[in-house]
Amino acid sequence: MLTHIDKNGNAKMVDISEKKNTDRIAIASGFIKLKKVTINLVRIGTLKKGDVLTVAKIAAIQAAKKTSSLIPLCHNINLNEIDIQFSIDTQENRIYCQSTVNCSGKTGVEMEALTAVSVALLTIYDMCKSSDKNMLISEIKLLEKRGGKSGAWIAKD
Repeated sequence: MLTHIDKNGNAKMVDISEKKNTDRIAIASGFIKLKKVTINLVRIGTLKKGDVLTVAKIAAIQAAKKTSSLIPLCHNINLNEIDIQFSIDTQENRIYCQSTVNCSGKTGVEMEALTAVSVALLTIYDMCKSSDKNMLISEIKLLEKRGGKSGAWIAKD
């Protein structure tokens, strides 16, 4: 049964009024591959546009809070916490981003976690594009979700 389509085939937002509030969490990740010189500029903080990872973290937090404005039919959720972590892999020349989002609500926060990672990586791209036009954003995915009727789910490698 399709939950976002009414009996006439029209798009609709799912009614969650009967659902119970539960603690919910979602963890998502992804990475951006850059040239070695660009990774070093990010790492030592000498790119012309400023502190890339701080700006990307703020962008990710804003994006998670605005997910319902970006994704059609996505519920507006009051988020309890948004945690964004970056790690720089100088061997593979990539920056890994992980977001953890939680709330106490009637629907999950998977879209918020995925949106946060996506916007963080896009922000890194934007801030580094003068140095590297051949960056690759890749493997944005849900790692884990907990809460709600379906319970816990962890991605398989």
